[in-house]
Amino acid sequence: MIYTILLVVAVILSILIIFFILMQQGKGDASGMFGGGSSGAVFGASGAGNFITKLTTFLVVLFFLNCLALAYLAKSKVSDTSVIISNDTQSNESSISNSSEKSNPKNNLGDDLVIPD
Repeated sequence: MIYTILLVVAVILSILIIFFILMQQGKGDASGMFGGGSSGAVFGASGAGNFITKLTTFLVVLFFLNCLALAYLAKSKVSDTSVIISNDTQSNESSISNSSEKSNPKNNLGDDLVIPD
C-alpha cells in the first residue's frame, strides 16, 4: 500500500520537476517562452526566477528522498523464496555432482565439466 503511494508520488514529482525546469528563465534570448519574460508579474523579473529555482530545488530533494524510501521498501520486499537469490542452489549443485559421480566413476579428476540437463 505505502509502496504504491510512494510510486504515485514519484511520478507526480517527476512531472512537476519537468514542468518547473521548463518554466525557468534561460540565459539566452528565449526568455519570452512559457511566459518567463513578463517583468510586471507578481514576483517581478528576478523574483519569479528565484522562486521557481527554489521550488524546483525543493521538489528535487523531495524526489530524491522519495526514491530512497522506494528503494528501502523494495529491498525489504525481497523474500527468501526469490528466483534470483536462492538457498537451494548449493543443495542443487551438490545433488547434481553426486548423481554425476555415481553415473560416471571416472569423474574424479576435477577438470571435467559437468553440464546438468
